[in-house]
Amino acid sequence: MIKREQYLKKIRPFYDSELVKVLVGIRRCGKSVILKQIMDELLESGVSEGRIIYLNFEDLEFSDLLSSKALHQYIKNQRIDDKKHYLLFDEIQNVTEFEKAINSFRATWDVSIFMTGSNSNILSGELATLLSGRYVSFKIYPFSFKEMCVLKQLNKDDITEEIILDFVTWGSMPQKYYFSKEEEVRILLEDLFNTIVLKDIIGRSKIRELHTLNRLIEYMMQNPSQTFSVTSISKYFESINQKISNDTLYNYLDAMLSAMLISKAVRYDIRGKRILTRLDKYYLMDNGLGRIKNSGFKIEIGALLENVVFNELCIRGYSVYVGMLKHGEVDFVAVKGEKVEYYQVAYLLATEEVIQREFGAFRTIRDNFPKVVISMDKYDFSRDGIIHKNLVDFLLENDFN
Repeated sequence: MIKREQYLKKIRPFYDSELVKVLVGIRRCGKSVILKQIMDELLESGVSEGRIIYLNFEDLEFSDLLSSKALHQYIKNQRIDDKKHYLLFDEIQNVTEFEKAINSFRATWDVSIFMTGSNSNILSGELATLLSGRYVSFKIYPFSFKEMCVLKQLNKDDITEEIILDFVTWGSMPQKYYFSKEEEVRILLEDLFNTIVLKDIIGRSKIRELHTLNRLIEYMMQNPSQTFSVTSISKYFESINQKISNDTLYNYLDAMLSAMLISKAVRYDIRGKRILTRLDKYYLMDNGLGRIKNSGFKIEIGALLENVVFNELCIRGYSVYVGMLKHGEVDFVAVKGEKVEYYQVAYLLATEEVIQREFGAFRTIRDNFPKVVISMDKYDFSRDGIIHKNLVDFLLENDFN
């Protein structure tokens, strides 16, 4: 397994900090591996093995530690003295009222705490209240394209259309690369999808209308990179002779977002410099999970490419919005501190009409921030100060500062 350096270099400055380090990400995206890589680096730095306590709460061996009191007593018994210990907790959300134990460790002992979770809600509620200002979070994603190339030892010249298409359509969950046959990958992703739905959505949100939830998930999986409103989704349910209340719809979407099955990009008024609150876009955390839920799969390659670019920008640490103009839309407004970039994504710039549409989207934006069109074309169509990038060139850039 490769070393996930773009995450580790962000976490390292906090190794000895009293701030609680929280790694969140969709199930099986590689959080556990990063946690073990942190443990290895602590050992290499001279920390003794006895001062590192690692618990995986999906391991049956620790099934009797799934309450805050039991966890607290166990860690108390494991400490060898009052000097600094390093506590690493994998899938901490499985522990009932884990927040109380974590806060107690932090407040009373000399410890550095790391924990992972497969539900973004671990950063809300009582944990946020107890640890207000005392934690730092890191969102972990499935492999980036660059990580996939490192894993498979691919140079740029080795990258074929088949490799690109596999990444775009089957996603990049780390375990996927243990298998070579499509059917094996499909079984892996179906198992992962079912686990996410059962444990991270149904189990944690106490959802009872399972048929309605399944239809909504199927709808979202089959329509990535689309603008959604409550009205449009309600009409879909009406078309299949089902009714769903707005409150139920919002609750189900929030559950999917919390499980990190999907991500949301809100709209941003470029001229007014303000965030809009209607007609959000939703993107898949991993395109492979969309493929297995799309029976009779028809590749909408443009939407999948847009999804890939969205995730890549998020991996690089940008806040990503859908850019709205008076008479149109820009696929992405990517913001990081004072840095702003605009992006359009297309499959191929096959005709002059397509070229004018994609480049013309930037026409009324008067600022001097970079404006980029990304496509699969290998010919450089850059013009009028607008940069054109090939998808692979974009994905292989080093922009994790």
